[in-house]
Amino acid sequence: MKLIKLLLPVFLIVTCCSAQKPTAEFSDYKPTKILSGADRIDVYMPLIKGRTVGIFANQTSMVGTTHLVDTLMQLGIEIKVIFGPEHGFRGTADAGEKVGNYIDERTGIPVVSLYGSKRRPSEEDVKDVDLLIFDIQDVGVRFYTFISSLEEFMEAAFELGKPLMILDRPNPNGHYVDGPVLDLKYRSFVGRQPVPIVYGMTIAEYAMMMAGEKWLSEKANAKYAYYRHAENSADTPFHFQIIKCAGYDHKTKYVLPVKPSPNLPNIQSIYLYPSTCFFEGTVLSEGRGTNKQFQVFGHPSLPKNLYSFTPNPNEGAKSSKLYGQVCYGWDLSGTPEEVLKKVDNKVQLKWLIEAYKLFPDKEKFFLLSKSGKMEESFFNKLAGNNELWQQLKAGKSEQEIRRTWEPKLSDFKKIRKKYLLYPDFE
Repeated sequence: MKLIKLLLPVFLIVTCCSAQKPTAEFSDYKPTKILSGADRIDVYMPLIKGRTVGIFANQTSMVGTTHLVDTLMQLGIEIKVIFGPEHGFRGTADAGEKVGNYIDERTGIPVVSLYGSKRRPSEEDVKDVDLLIFDIQDVGVRFYTFISSLEEFMEAAFELGKPLMILDRPNPNGHYVDGPVLDLKYRSFVGRQPVPIVYGMTIAEYAMMMAGEKWLSEKANAKYAYYRHAENSADTPFHFQIIKCAGYDHKTKYVLPVKPSPNLPNIQSIYLYPSTCFFEGTVLSEGRGTNKQFQVFGHPSLPKNLYSFTPNPNEGAKSSKLYGQVCYGWDLSGTPEEVLKKVDNKVQLKWLIEAYKLFPDKEKFFLLSKSGKMEESFFNKLAGNNELWQQLKAGKSEQEIRRTWEPKLSDFKKIRKKYLLYPDFE
């Protein structure tokens, strides 16, 4: 077979490596040797050699102990531009902090922020680029904004006719699917697609789903269809390439080698994040300004016999709620195994329900938007609906609330199955 036929007569090429079969429950699963897509240099170097490159990356974009940008430069790849997501290319900016463009001191390469004045590359940004590469570590949670950045990046690549390569990485929350499916009325950058809070897919699987379900822009969807059915021709290079992980499946226990953002410092925070991030939409502290972000939560007005902590400004959380005030609440921290058991493969609502019950002034529990519109409430953006807010006010039990997530949750699971690249957890 001629080389050109391997470079995309079918638009989507998935480079494969057999993943190990699961042998135990996730909580008992022993870590295995896993290679991310970025680690598999021998697979993707022949596809990018001699091309000018633009890379969407941050501090998690590592090849062993070396950053992907440094690795590719050492291999002679010409990198024209780096794109940075929320928290910036080096991963030190606060959550939500707008980051401007600059020249990276270490490499001299221009860095274009896609979490500042714009969210996607412009035609000017990629005019000298032959190929775009996306390599960001995700944590598998809908309101973690890197999948929104991925969506914007994909749309720009397809619309501008730039080939896109995604270097896949394992999902530390890829072993279950749970939570309410987003109502598109509450679409925002912390939730853009009709998926549950925990979607159980790697970043590449999620990308395939967005393209396959036509969830991208109208123009990007049209380009996807065109490239996918393009005739085999020497004039048709690949346009959407995925480099799979090796040694990974959806039961694999994977602990990230680099913290994915300033306020997810360890695997305990990552496991708890789908359940405790709700508190960002309330007056309670979610642990920012402590060393147990998303593992502790509380408020000064809660009962003083509860766990106490005092949040204060620190790197990655220079401003947040209740700094310098003693908060009373809950400490969910522990070993990774202990925290994993507390989460129990679910988006847990019991902590949110208990905090609301104990909060003395319930009318002030939720943060209200300046407009007063429910769809602009940050809590509702996180939940993906207004129902959870109303269910908490009505005193609904966790079991009653969970039942309302159906049948949309089951419907999503069927869609998800179509795009899995690795053996599933069930």
